[in-house]
Amino acid sequence: MSTQPEFATCDLCDTYKNDTSDGFRVLPPVFQHYGKRQKFAGPVSTVKCHEDNTLVKQAVDSPGEGRVLVVDGGGSLRRALVGGNLAAAAARNGWAGIVVWGCVRDVAELNAEEVGIRALGLMPLPTEKRGQGQAQVDVEIAGVRVRPGDWLYADADGIVVSQQPIHG
Repeated sequence: MSTQPEFATCDLCDTYKNDTSDGFRVLPPVFQHYGKRQKFAGPVSTVKCHEDNTLVKQAVDSPGEGRVLVVDGGGSLRRALVGGNLAAAAARNGWAGIVVWGCVRDVAELNAEEVGIRALGLMPLPTEKRGQGQAQVDVEIAGVRVRPGDWLYADADGIVVSQQPIHG
């Protein structure tokens, strides 16, 4: 996905601000931006893990097909769930973006990759590889439910999630 998607999260929020169906959700403004892509969107795949990025690596090593990987790291600030190697794999394999409810590392490498990355912050300490976690399950990111198959839209103003595609 080399072209920037056509949407603005502010416009989406204006359109869906009165939606009470849980079909449109806004993540809180707690994420930092990394990666070359300022703006990204796509269908969601999920990983739920705690200080173990084994399943994150498996995901980004597979074909991304324009999807967004949402990683529920429980908000841990103690280990980085994505670093330069995983960001490079995500870009190489066609992932549009990665949203991490946790930390990332290798900021210079992240910023060199053609992928959008949002995370709580930077932590140089890597994870332990224990082979634990779950893939393709409902996750909760900053108190907001995100499901596999939802659509995620991220730009400079924020991140929104919808049950179905709403841009374009």
